[in-house]
Amino acid sequence: MQQSGANSIFADEVGMTQSGVVGLKAQTLSAHESGIVALQADEVNLAQSGVIALNAEDVYLQGRAALVIANNVEVQEGAVLTVASQNVRAERIETKILLAGSVEGKVHTVVDTREAVLIGLIGGVVSGIFLLLGRFIFGRKK
Repeated sequence: MQQSGANSIFADEVGMTQSGVVGLKAQTLSAHESGIVALQADEVNLAQSGVIALNAEDVYLQGRAALVIANNVEVQEGAVLTVASQNVRAERIETKILLAGSVEGKVHTVVDTREAVLIGLIGGVVSGIFLLLGRFIFGRKK
């Protein structure tokens, strides 16, 4: 697929250059200078490309992504908003939220796995306290 656009693609192997797809499901994807909204695949190779939501087994990314969920992620010179992966290798990656089992390389992140768990716990406790206070203060009138 070259200099094209598609609403949805279901295939075993997809190659894209300067193309865009809204929904893509494949075994193997190779994309160069392309954009994808939602992607599900086993193996993904993105070069100078962008994706909004990516779910895959193995990902090689050189570009930008909003959400990456994968077993193995390798990023070179990329930016990802949220990464959830068992293994992350990066030459240089910038991310806001990183949830990973093991990390190798230069990773700049705002919230890592430990901080995400802590934020969730604190948020749950604070929400519970406010709900209890609300029930005591504005309890049911009989």
